Amino acid sequence: MSEMLRSIVIAGGGTAGWMTAAALARFCGKGWRITLVESEEIGTVGVGEATIPMIRNFNQALGIDEAQFLRETQGTYKLGIEFAGWGGFDDRYIHAFGLVGRGLGLLPFHHYWLRARAAGRAGPLGDYVLNAVAAYGNRFAHVQRAPDSALPPMPYAYHFDAGLYAAFLRRYAEARGVVRVEGKIAQVERDGTSGDVAALMLTGGERIDGALFVDCTGFRGLLIEGALATGYEDWSHWLPCDRAVAVPCASVRPLTPYTRSTARTAGWQWRIPLQHRTGNGHVFCSRHISEDEATATLLANLDGEALAEPRLLRFTTGKRKQFWNRNVVAIGLASGFIEPLESTSIHLIQTGINRLLDFLPSGPVASADRDAFNRLADFEIERIRDFVILHYTANGRTGEPFWDALRTMALPEPLANRIAMFRSDGRIVREHDELFDVPGWLQVMVGQGVLPERWHPLADQLDDAQLDQFLSTVATAFARDAARMPAHDDFVARFVATPQSQPQEVTRL
Repeated sequence: MSEMLRSIVIAGGGTAGWMTAAALARFCGKGWRITLVESEEIGTVGVGEATIPMIRNFNQALGIDEAQFLRETQGTYKLGIEFAGWGGFDDRYIHAFGLVGRGLGLLPFHHYWLRARAAGRAGPLGDYVLNAVAAYGNRFAHVQRAPDSALPPMPYAYHFDAGLYAAFLRRYAEARGVVRVEGKIAQVERDGTSGDVAALMLTGGERIDGALFVDCTGFRGLLIEGALATGYEDWSHWLPCDRAVAVPCASVRPLTPYTRSTARTAGWQWRIPLQHRTGNGHVFCSRHISEDEATATLLANLDGEALAEPRLLRFTTGKRKQFWNRNVVAIGLASGFIEPLESTSIHLIQTGINRLLDFLPSGPVASADRDAFNRLADFEIERIRDFVILHYTANGRTGEPFWDALRTMALPEPLANRIAMFRSDGRIVREHDELFDVPGWLQVMVGQGVLPERWHPLADQLDDAQLDQFLSTVATAFARDAARMPAHDDFVARFVATPQSQPQEVTRL
């Protein structure tokens, strides 16, 4: 990329903008001009207070100390997501990170569990998932296994204050040369010959030019849509929720190491425990419940006193028809939106940044590169979309119009095929590098009552005594491991007080 072209302008701050700025500052090195334009007068949505384990890769790549990060973002740990009232009004299960049981021979664990369950000889699936056992015991530790251990690791993610995280990354990025410009974007100037974006004109008359632009302006998509009219693919026929109302409340103890999603009459409510408060929100469909009713439902189901006025968000689930159009790359809400049921908002920001770095142009943007970028982004978000749809179509909340319609809706073909395959013989096939792997699909389908008629025939090679011993060994080992971990509250309190120079606290199992 020539000296003239080594200029990247990020439009918008918030989580998406400052994650992008921090990553570019870390990896682009000298010779690049990175500018971020944002306005203090324009609020941010603040998505993504709950995350999935890949966020650790992002923080580690930036060289961020975990204890400092948790202190400055008021963070806690997360081992999975509990779903209450989805499979049935009184049902609950947890989609925990990590492996389900452990494989035996050629087969994954769940085929043996399915056989034992059919004979009435198995416990709930969560008894065989280390993260689920630890989560429901309110336990947490940084687990270190012996190199020859047959037992699994314990992956984890975080809950944190998204506003504090953006501020933390702003300090990181500015210390590494990112220039922040305060101002509202009044106009997007395009090149008269190429049609590319040439500059951002601010309300005060300042002109910010660049070669590559990253749109982090949220739902508005000021560049990708407002200037380039890229188009939007609407998925509301599969995911009809179109509103969310959010409010923080006073923190309560214990600090549970998991997010909670509770199904409501026309949507669902999230609960995200932080050190200083609990984040809450109600995602709902405005065709089935009014905004006032949805807000009242949320406020009636808080753990503690509300700490702010409820904030309403309106959205349409879907994605841009191109994530990279001309010389504009959309990241975060500007690229599309899937409700945060599986905490994928920040992950999609992260993978968008990864792709941007992978395809960072060394000269004029090649159409083949843009096409590959968009193809990969489409595959990722469509598979995440299907996973979220699964929760809705597999619901067991009979007698409620919102939920009844979702159980019988026509599904995207890949999802319909995946459910049919699992119902038939318990098989789950992960395609390419899609985000959710076999344990994730398994826990949600089983948790919401999608159960196979059969299991893999090789699971029949164990006799009943061997099968019982195998399952008992796994469950006992996980219960023992969890019992040796400290309480999550205690771990967080000790760990955030650790000076950056000291090694992390580790539990060897």
